[in-house]
Amino acid sequence: MIGRVCIAEEEGRITQVLLGKDPVPPEAEHGETALLKEAFRQLDEYLSGERKTFDLPLAPAGTPYQRKVWQALLKIPYGTTASYKEVAAQTGNAKAARAVGMANNRNPIPIFIPCHRVIGADGQLVGYGCGLDLKRRLLELEGWRGTA
Repeated sequence: MIGRVCIAEEEGRITQVLLGKDPVPPEAEHGETALLKEAFRQLDEYLSGERKTFDLPLAPAGTPYQRKVWQALLKIPYGTTASYKEVAAQTGNAKAARAVGMANNRNPIPIFIPCHRVIGADGQLVGYGCGLDLKRRLLELEGWRGTA
């Protein structure tokens, strides 16, 4: 459904998810750990419709504001969406919708940090680093019935 997936961990926490055509960093070590097995298991359960929340230690690298946005994204429940403006309001500045969009774009752990659940104020699908087709498929998996 989503193509190639690479999950990275450092010091026992998930730090990155690469989807589709994202390049794997040349310095990446290839291997399998208990945490990576668990992350793939939970992702498989999510993609098969059996899981609605993830229970993984996450450590996304970013600025303090980006991390604040990503924390707000984690609060968007499965099967629901929020607008960029709504997420901006949750971070303390309702006028920062563009900054939320930039933070979404820089989310290093897509799906586990559900940036796909953020849509335009008019309900349309906009902006997703992994492509709008994947965003639509993830939202439809969660029961979204938007018009986009």
